[in-house]
Amino acid sequence: MRTGRRGPINLKNFIGGKWVQARGRIFKNLNPADTRQELDRFREATRDDVEGAVLAARTALKSWTLKPAPKRAEIILRAGRMLEQNKERLARIMTAEMGKVLKEARGDVQEAVDMAYYTAGEGRRLDGATLPSELPDKFAFTIRRPVGVAGLITPWNFPMAIPSWKIFPALICGNTVVLKPAEDTPRSAYEFVRILEEAGLPAGVCNMVLGGGETGECLVKHPGIDLLSFTGSSEIGRLVAEHCGRTLKRCSLEMGGKNAQIVLADADFDLALEGALWGAFGTTGQRCTATSRVYLERRIYAKFVKAFVAQAKKIKIGSGKKPGVEMGPLINETQLERVHAHVTGGLREGAHLECGGKILKTKALAHGHFYAPTVFTHTRDSMKIIREEIFGPVTCLIPVEDFEEALTRANDSAYGLSSSLYTRDVSLAMRAIRDLEAGITYINGPTIGAEVHLPFGGIKNTGNGHREAGRSSLDIFSEWKSVYVDFSGRLQKAQIDLD
Repeated sequence: MRTGRRGPINLKNFIGGKWVQARGRIFKNLNPADTRQELDRFREATRDDVEGAVLAARTALKSWTLKPAPKRAEIILRAGRMLEQNKERLARIMTAEMGKVLKEARGDVQEAVDMAYYTAGEGRRLDGATLPSELPDKFAFTIRRPVGVAGLITPWNFPMAIPSWKIFPALICGNTVVLKPAEDTPRSAYEFVRILEEAGLPAGVCNMVLGGGETGECLVKHPGIDLLSFTGSSEIGRLVAEHCGRTLKRCSLEMGGKNAQIVLADADFDLALEGALWGAFGTTGQRCTATSRVYLERRIYAKFVKAFVAQAKKIKIGSGKKPGVEMGPLINETQLERVHAHVTGGLREGAHLECGGKILKTKALAHGHFYAPTVFTHTRDSMKIIREEIFGPVTCLIPVEDFEEALTRANDSAYGLSSSLYTRDVSLAMRAIRDLEAGITYINGPTIGAEVHLPFGGIKNTGNGHREAGRSSLDIFSEWKSVYVDFSGRLQKAQIDLD
């Protein structure tokens, strides 16, 4: 939310190792659980600010690249320890500005800790391959080289975890970075970068510019950026990809999802129910992996709907910092209105509302962006609530005759991020692993809950083929170089027949 009124501005950009004031408009950072509480203010980074950040990253690139990877890793390891030591403080900051309940915010910080420790280990294992040459007295091997200056654009739903997915692999590979975090969660990013600074990261290696879409556009279009890593909506991701295609920049996109959970009649009913509730309403549904479609074998459909709706109605909603609260607010008013528009659209198209479907404005929730857990039945596959990502606490329960129908309908989506099957049938579990069109498949687990040492990403409109986290993230932030060492003392010609 922007404001023209002057007031204390306590968040600044981080450029070339210094905290500097931006030159743009003033933004307020408000508590989504109670918008009367202003947490921070900052100025939006302008084109000149972005120019300074990219120049700082470019200036620091050579010395950082020449620093041995194990020494780069030591800094990341220190940052991980500092994140761990400050976990509770950082989690409370995150809950205040993003809204997720405190236990989830702790998990968000822990994911950044895990990513730091995992990536630091790669500092002594940035391995290539040693391969036999077809010619005598000749060695052949491959090494990784940094791409250059990486522009990183991150969302608000995981304001520490997702920056860690990008920053740490980029740094361990020898790149320098410019981070543009979401304007709704600037404080989490500020604290993250402060820890990197205190951990001993050299000036200019990690820079941060605060702002909204205009700042992001400046970063995307800056000619000094060699690589762009973006997490956000498919609509914006397409624009990023379009620019990168024209300018031949490397581009990694992690975008939307419309994730399906399949529950067969032989499944552990209570386990599947618990998983669907967590997948649908965890983080108030504001996850790209959220469970927005649940396909239920008809024999258990009525029983599952009854139990699911009953549990959804019991979810305790409120400020994430309060004990016992299970679901916090949506991030901002725009998202609140967007979710409600999807819900009213579903009703117009003929879906049956089992519960929820309303903005909550009780006395206790009057000043926040709260939405009731919402469950639809009697949907059609052509409906927008089935086809489009909602990014809120809304899910659809859908009957199917058998596994075959569930598989076909789960795959009938423009997205392909996460998927889930609950069953005791090993054969069907293996078929689901093979045939579900998604980058992630869980068996007897919800569609949410990725771990940092496994690749994260999807197919179709979810991304452009890259994977974050795990060792696959190194392929985003490094270039392969093939090396040939000929010690024969004579000219040897590969693939040329000898006379």
